[in-house]
Amino acid sequence: ITGVGFEPAMTWCKSYDTAANHALYDAVRGVERVVYPNTADAQGVATEGLTAWGADGFTVGSDGDVNNGSREYVTWNWKAGTTTALSGGTITPTAQSINTTSGISIVQYDGNSTGGATVPHGLGVTPSMVIIKCLDAGETWAVGHTHLGYTKYLRLDVNSIASTTAVIWNDTAPTSTLVTLGTNSIVNTHTTLGYIMYSFAPISGYSRFGFYKGTADGDGPWCYTGFRPAFIMFKSIDSADAWAIYNDKRLGYNEENEYLSADTTDLEYSDVPFDILSNGFKVRSSSALINKNTYNYIYAAFAEFPI
Repeated sequence: ITGVGFEPAMTWCKSYDTAANHALYDAVRGVERVVYPNTADAQGVATEGLTAWGADGFTVGSDGDVNNGSREYVTWNWKAGTTTALSGGTITPTAQSINTTSGISIVQYDGNSTGGATVPHGLGVTPSMVIIKCLDAGETWAVGHTHLGYTKYLRLDVNSIASTTAVIWNDTAPTSTLVTLGTNSIVNTHTTLGYIMYSFAPISGYSRFGFYKGTADGDGPWCYTGFRPAFIMFKSIDSADAWAIYNDKRLGYNEENEYLSADTTDLEYSDVPFDILSNGFKVRSSSALINKNTYNYIYAAFAEFPI
């Protein structure tokens, strides 16, 4: 597959016309090592999954999650790069790939079962979103977001409301150098393969991590990002609704943009209209998925290329 425009360090793939798993690969864990955003399953080995990254894309085998001849797929790709070893936390990463220009950090580490343990992320600025998955076992995904606060967490593979607990982030927000962990096995006990941690920092003209309050109005909220988003992922923190992902590639014209649910195998939905604009996005639906009255929503938005 070519035309990505760079060599990815993280590739997220989903069939959008068939019920199938999401499949997420990254260069830190290596090719053929896959985690599934819609399940709590441990890391899998997909020998016919993503088999190589190249200067302008990637190569896939015949695994159905990435290359079934009767299906159509979308992929979202991020560029990282620097693999210099990180230090400074109480946990030293076992591998990493970091791009401070685009604000993405991919770090693999082993847990130590200690509350208040810290893992360096290497971004040099405070990340606005952190996503962690245990690779050893069937543990749920942990998502932290600056507008959720780090006394709470969401689960990427589940459409639940935000949970309040100290055992995920130890009630401590990330800093410009470190992510703090609690004692829960979701983020900090396993050591065989350990954990993969994706951290994202906001970059002017490229990425934004924000929130808005729902109105239950078809003429819904407009959110400023400062760029035309190519990828936007939403989640209500107050209701058990799905993680909704819109992008500008499958249809890509307003109001007919369709969404995929990150926490299910479902094919794309077309019943929640939404506008992708030159400097942000606008909700065009009263659906509880993205616009329930008084409910709070977080989002992560990325441009195709930085302005």
